[in-house]
Amino acid sequence: MEILKVENLTKIYGKDSTKVVALDNVSFSVEKGEFVAIVGASGSGKSTLLHLIGGVDKPTRGKVFIDGLDIHEFDDDKLAIFRRRQIGLIYQFYNLIPILNVEENITLPLALDNRKVDKETLNNMLKLLGLQNRLNHLPNELSGGEQQRTSIGRALITNPALILADEPTGNLDTKATDEIVALLKKSNKELNQTIIMITHNLEIAKYADRIIKIEDGKIASEV
Repeated sequence: MEILKVENLTKIYGKDSTKVVALDNVSFSVEKGEFVAIVGASGSGKSTLLHLIGGVDKPTRGKVFIDGLDIHEFDDDKLAIFRRRQIGLIYQFYNLIPILNVEENITLPLALDNRKVDKETLNNMLKLLGLQNRLNHLPNELSGGEQQRTSIGRALITNPALILADEPTGNLDTKATDEIVALLKKSNKELNQTIIMITHNLEIAKYADRIIKIEDGKIASEV
């Protein structure tokens, strides 16, 4: 089943002599449960693409359908609610709340949505993440890998339609990188979670089911 459809997506910054075409007429689709890596050099347009898919930025032209809904037709309030419930974001620098412990950071999207935490779901999530013994620790008491695992838990806790990971291993050492990629793959296989991952690391990209290469704002290849 198709969970994401991108149609003729274009993003232009500036105009005339300062015009920059960051994304140029990009189209592709992603099936539910698929793990897709988007690779490309710095400035290729891959992060712009991720931001448009996630509703963080608006396209100049084109459409993004998630679960059949054109997200850029939503008003700001509806888009904010949709993003909170249906899009899980994983960042390179974790973006954890420093005064909240591991459990509170993971369950933050539910708290913002006034939803109760299902203890069984949380316990299963902590087990998947290997954070059962770090529940009450603050971010500054965690390693980089543990912080990123907490960030992944926060993205997964709402069972979103899409997980969007923006260079999720870019700030980690080799051992932690391997752990995080393995965890993403595990959540993809065991939870049937659809994942789109931005990376410049081709070795990491090989974990994905499909690799889309972006060059100069266009799709250069798909394998």
